[in-house]
Amino acid sequence: MMARDTDAPKDPGRAQDPVPGPTGLQKDPELRRELDATAHTLKELGPEYEAELIDSFLEKVGERIDRRMDATADRQVRRHLAERQMSAARGAAGGAAGRFPGDGPAPGSFGERFGFAAVSLVLAIPLSAIAAYNAHLAGLLVTWAGIVGVNVAQASRLRRAGERERLPSDGWGA
Repeated sequence: MMARDTDAPKDPGRAQDPVPGPTGLQKDPELRRELDATAHTLKELGPEYEAELIDSFLEKVGERIDRRMDATADRQVRRHLAERQMSAARGAAGGAAGRFPGDGPAPGSFGERFGFAAVSLVLAIPLSAIAAYNAHLAGLLVTWAGIVGVNVAQASRLRRAGERERLPSDGWGA
C-alpha cells in the first residue's frame, strides 16, 4: 500500500499542530481548512509565494473577525433598542416616557416617596428603642431629629429634581 502524505513521519523539531491548545481554529473548521489549504499550497509553490499566501490567509481571518464583530454589534444594538422600547412602553403607562432602563422611577414619583418614607419608619423603630435604652429622652430626641432631617433632605432633593425635569431645555444647558 502507498503511504499517504499524512502518514509520513513528522519533523521532530516541529510541533505536530501549528497552533496547539484550544484556539479559534479548532472551533472553526472552515478556518482550519483554509489554513491547511494555505500550508499545502505553500509546500507546493515554495517560499517565493509565502508572503502572498500568508497575506491571503490573514485577509480571510480578518474578514471572519469583521463578520463576527458586526454580528455582535448588531445584537447589542438590537438589545439596546428593545430595552429603550420597553422603557418607553413602561414609561407611557407610568408617566415616565423617554427615560432609560436603569434610571429607576421618575424623581419624586409616588413609589420613590412612599418607599423612602416606609424605610424611614421601619428603621425608626429599632433606632428609637436603642436610643431610648442607652441615652433616654435625649437620645430619643436626637434620633428623631436625625430621621426628620434625612426625610427633609430627601424631600428637597426630590423637589429640585422634579423642577429640573419640568424646566424647558434648549439643549445648551444642564
